[in-house]
Amino acid sequence: MTVAPQAPHRVVVVGGGFAGLRVAQRVAREGDRVQVTLIDRTNHHVFQPLLYQVATGILSPGQIAPALRTLFVRRPNVRVVLGEVTGIDVAGRVVTARDGVDVPFAYDTLVVAAGAGQSYFGHDEWHDAAPGLKTIEDAEHIRSRVLGAYEVAELLPPEADRSAWLTFVVVGAGPTGVELCGQFAFLAQHTLAGQFRRFQSRDARVVLLDAGPAVLPEFRPRLQQRAARELERMGVEIRLSTAATGIDRQGIDVRGPHGPDRIEARTVIWAAGVRASPLAAQLAEQTGTAADRAGRLAVGGDLTLPGHPELFAVGDLAAVPGVPGVAQAALQEGSYAAAVIRARLHGHRAPSPFRYRDKGSMAVVGRSWAVADIKGIPLAGRAAWMVWAVVHITFLVGWQNRLETVRRWLWDLISLNRHERLVSTDELTSELSGGSDRSVHE
Repeated sequence: MTVAPQAPHRVVVVGGGFAGLRVAQRVAREGDRVQVTLIDRTNHHVFQPLLYQVATGILSPGQIAPALRTLFVRRPNVRVVLGEVTGIDVAGRVVTARDGVDVPFAYDTLVVAAGAGQSYFGHDEWHDAAPGLKTIEDAEHIRSRVLGAYEVAELLPPEADRSAWLTFVVVGAGPTGVELCGQFAFLAQHTLAGQFRRFQSRDARVVLLDAGPAVLPEFRPRLQQRAARELERMGVEIRLSTAATGIDRQGIDVRGPHGPDRIEARTVIWAAGVRASPLAAQLAEQTGTAADRAGRLAVGGDLTLPGHPELFAVGDLAAVPGVPGVAQAALQEGSYAAAVIRARLHGHRAPSPFRYRDKGSMAVVGRSWAVADIKGIPLAGRAAWMVWAVVHITFLVGWQNRLETVRRWLWDLISLNRHERLVSTDELTSELSGGSDRSVHE
C-alpha cells in the first residue's frame, strides 16, 4: 500500500517588513515541510530606520529597499505575491489579496505583519498638507517637497517674501522628527549654501514641534537635553508642549504655553504618531480580540490571537506590554513566531512566552552626531554615531547595499554634498500652483 505524501503546511505571511520578512526567512528553512506565501503591496522590503536619509538626499531608494523576490531566489518553497490584502476570513482560513483581481490564498497558519501608517489623531484631512514618512514613496515625496521649496523660492521676484517657502516644520520630536530636523538644518547650513542667487539657504527656518515636554521622550533626560542642545546649535527651533490645531498648505496653527499661534510654512512634515493597519480591525471584529488606541491587537504570550493558535499578529500589529514599536522588537517577534511555527511542525514543545530583549535606543541628531542608550550605557556625540552606523549597516539586507551605504556616508562626511537631489517636476508644479488650499481647524 502506497502512502500519499503529506501536503506541505501552508504558511501565509502578510507584510514584508522586518517582522514578516524574518518569519518567512526562518520558516522557509523547513524545506518541503512548508509552503510559504509572502504577500505585500510593494515588491520590496523597506529598511525604515534609514528612510529619512532617502528623504534628505543621502541615500537612494534601492539602497534601503531590496526586491523581496531576490531574497528568496534559493528558497523554492517561498512564493512572493504582489498585492494588497483586502480581506481575511478567519473561519474559512482564507486571505484575499487584490492586484487587479481578487485572489484567495488558503492557509494553515497565518502571520499578519502588515505594519502601521500615520495617525493624525482624528484629523486625517491633514494628510495631504503634512505627509508622513513610512514608505519609499513618502521619502521621495518629502525630498521633492523640501528641495522644491528652495527652487520655488529662487523663482520668486526679488522683492517677494520667501519666509514661508523657507520654513520647514516637523511635528513630532521622536527619532524620526529629530533626524529629519537635523538633516533639514544641515541642508540649509551646508549642502545648499551658496547655490541660490536671490536668497541665502542659511536663512531657512527649521521648527520642531511636539505636544510633549521633551524631545526623544523614550530616552533618559540627560540624553534628551544633549540632543536638544545639539539641535539648537544647528539652528533648529524647538517648541515643546505645543500641539497642532490646524494644518493647511500655507502653514500650521498651534497651541502652546503662550496660547495659539500661526506658523506660515509651505512644508510641514508629520512624525507624531502611528496607527496599525486596517487589517487589525478586521481581525479584532472576527475574533473578538481587544485593540488598543493605536489599533494594535492584544496577543497572547505566543503572539497568537486568543482562541486562534493558527493566527499570529506581529510587529506594529501586536500590542505586547512593555514592547516598543521599533525595528528590533519587530525582528524579535518575527523570530519568535517562526520558532513557534517550526516547533509545531516537528511536534515539539512550544517555546517559552515571548520576552523582549531591549538592546538599546539610538537616534541621529546631526551629520555625525547621535545619542544612544545601549543596555544602560548612555552615549552622545561621534561615538554614539559610530555605534549607530555599525548597527544599521549590520541589519541592512545585502552586502552590496552595505558597501554602497558606507561609501555614501563617507562622501557625505568629506564633501558636505548629497547625491540624491532630484526634484519631481509634478511636485514643483503643485507647489507653484499652491497645492490644495485647505484650512483645517479644531
